[in-house]
Amino acid sequence: MTAIVATNETILVVGGGISGMTAALEAAETGKQVVLLEKTAALGGRTSQLYRYFPKMCHPVCGLEINLRRLKSNPRIKVLTLAEVTGIAGSSGDYTATVRITPRYVNENCTACGECAKAVSTLVDDQFNYKLGKTKAAYLPNAMAYPQRYVLDPSIIGTAEAEKAKAACKYGAIDLGQKEEIVQIKAGAVVWATGWQPYDAAKIQPYGYGRFKNVITSVEFERLADPHGPTGGKLLRPSDGKEAKNVAFIQCAGSRDENHLRHCSRFCCMASLKQTHYVRERFPEDGKSTIYYIDIRAIDRFEDFYQKVKADSSVTFTKSKVARISLNEANGNPICHGVNTEGYHRYANEHDLVVLAVGMEPSVKGMNIPASVVADSSGFIEADPANGGIFGAGCATNALDVNRSVQSATAAALRAVQVVNKVARAEA
Repeated sequence: MTAIVATNETILVVGGGISGMTAALEAAETGKQVVLLEKTAALGGRTSQLYRYFPKMCHPVCGLEINLRRLKSNPRIKVLTLAEVTGIAGSSGDYTATVRITPRYVNENCTACGECAKAVSTLVDDQFNYKLGKTKAAYLPNAMAYPQRYVLDPSIIGTAEAEKAKAACKYGAIDLGQKEEIVQIKAGAVVWATGWQPYDAAKIQPYGYGRFKNVITSVEFERLADPHGPTGGKLLRPSDGKEAKNVAFIQCAGSRDENHLRHCSRFCCMASLKQTHYVRERFPEDGKSTIYYIDIRAIDRFEDFYQKVKADSSVTFTKSKVARISLNEANGNPICHGVNTEGYHRYANEHDLVVLAVGMEPSVKGMNIPASVVADSSGFIEADPANGGIFGAGCATNALDVNRSVQSATAAALRAVQVVNKVARAEA
């Protein structure tokens, strides 16, 4: 076990998504030393997997690029990827975190030239695209990945494929001898920004996710729409590769349901409203979107965006919680069954593709965090004045959109700064 050079005036940020990056930058730009941990191979989190933001329909690349530029130029931030916290001991002002670092098998010599990927033929699930396709076992996590370094999938280590990758590298960047490391990091305060994960749609059995190929989730649809995604931005059905021109969006898929997630996930309505734009843009003449909803949550400045979508003749709103989905065996079309509560008419509507607006739950639930924190019934971290030095940020604390996640992260960073300032005064 080794120790990272850090002190009790260091701020440890766990999670390298938009919230973790924000917290690290805000703290470092006040002059504090920060260690930023990310359990995957690159920073950016789920924001990097979005095609566009609502309501402006701009691309996340802009904001991420600015944050990455700030981060790269700030010597006070040390970034560790493929790093996961396994334990936190101590108390406010004096924590020691135990961190497991998984080998990348690629060192700092990497120039991201891609020769290692060309050399190997083994394919693995493309995690960045939610397993909608395959990628080489030597891969760059995504086009904007930071650090801009390739990764070797552990499945090829010890095989001829790994040796091919090593032989192809001209810079001595492939290190097949890398081992898992356990390190300890001292910190005065901890910002827990581990983000969110989509609710497992397979648990919503009446909707047939996993059984019907043309029933997908909202996060998967986002990757389909992206020109850098698995289909080059074409809205193609997984079953047969045909264009999906008639798309159903089912709201509250797992949210506001005592059998699944009790809470409203807040962003789902806006995400589906946004995604109707993708259908309209791809098929301006004959594209059609149907939104099945209980209520539409479009608060504050989002109301105008909602009204614009409502005015779009290609979008139909059906006030109903879809009861079940069946399959037209002849053409692979999913059929939504339910009752329209505006008039109480039964329907059995056939679509090319059904998109489930799955709910948001914390990636690491409060009860699983290796420290003493208070969590609500959904696993989100609650503010705990008695805890003193560990602060939740972003979607670790609640179901939030990007804007509110950034606000939450800024607040958490300022609280962490106050703790280490108190430590500094006590030692002066």
